[in-house]
Amino acid sequence: MKILVINPGSTSTKIAVFDDESPLLVRTIAHSADELAHFDDVIEQQDFRKQLVLDELRQADIPVEFDAVIGRGGLVKPLEGGVYEINDLMIQDTHSGIALHNHACNLGCLIAHEIAATIPHCRSFIADPGVVDELNDYARISGSPLMNRICIWHALNQRAIARRYASEIGKEYEDLNLIICHMGGGISIAAHEKGRAVDANNALDGEGPFSPERAGSLPASDLIRLCFSGKYNEKQLLKRIAGKAGLNAHLGTNDVREVLRRIEDYGDQHAKLILDAMIYHVAKNIASESAVLCGQIDAILLTGGLARSEYIVSRIRERVGFLAPIRCFPGEDEMEALALNALAVLQGKRKAKEYK
Repeated sequence: MKILVINPGSTSTKIAVFDDESPLLVRTIAHSADELAHFDDVIEQQDFRKQLVLDELRQADIPVEFDAVIGRGGLVKPLEGGVYEINDLMIQDTHSGIALHNHACNLGCLIAHEIAATIPHCRSFIADPGVVDELNDYARISGSPLMNRICIWHALNQRAIARRYASEIGKEYEDLNLIICHMGGGISIAAHEKGRAVDANNALDGEGPFSPERAGSLPASDLIRLCFSGKYNEKQLLKRIAGKAGLNAHLGTNDVREVLRRIEDYGDQHAKLILDAMIYHVAKNIASESAVLCGQIDAILLTGGLARSEYIVSRIRERVGFLAPIRCFPGEDEMEALALNALAVLQGKRKAKEYK
């Protein structure tokens, strides 16, 4: 089975071609700020990015002949986890503004569907988008009836890591209780109970630990006062939640390697304080998910780019290692995860769900 994978990010579009489980091509197409400045809205980049994908395939001598095209899922309506066949309603919702955020991931289903439509008998999918919502009833309720808790998290990578870990120990994901922490530009932490993520934070814009780019949970009253202070407009304040927040706001960089250099080479005690505070809050939020699982935890899994840092991983182990065994899966492989999800449907091992 030939599968094309498309994963749009804010400044790049990753593509891959798989022959069953074997990657034939993996590319990252970078987009400069000047290139993207021509577009007022992310959705307007659809034709531009699609053409770059087709150009990359042509340059690699790969014919546009696929059994499936799978895109990174967008931030549309909350969904159960799984693989979804892209349909007209999903396309309509992505264009209509129902999407929770104007994020580049919303382009994934649009480009995948357009390319697949030009290929005979080719199917188009998304899998485990960031809006996967399997929260239990308690998790949805906040302290105000005006708003419920929602989760936006690294569902695709967390599920892929969970299945990989389960396979390594000879068990099924659906038989395990896991706490998984994905640490990248944003940090998501979820309690996985027998194959369902029953609790997870909104890692994009305002819940959980702060991260290299995001503010995490903030004091609510102070935030409201800041909104009415007249110092910032709405767009500027939203950037203070996601983008110019977290390490970026405190230290002027979202690169943890740069922060570690400041600590190790220059003895920067302020940088150490801020980084250690982030690690502290990550560990605290991991520990809080143990209550969701009533202490019945098979393992704690750490993943994402920051899981490559021994400085970070060792300090998390010190704080939460008493809860369960900790396994580290550095980085992420969203491209392989997407390809394997599509392949499972094509081989009849998994059924594609309907978006409705």
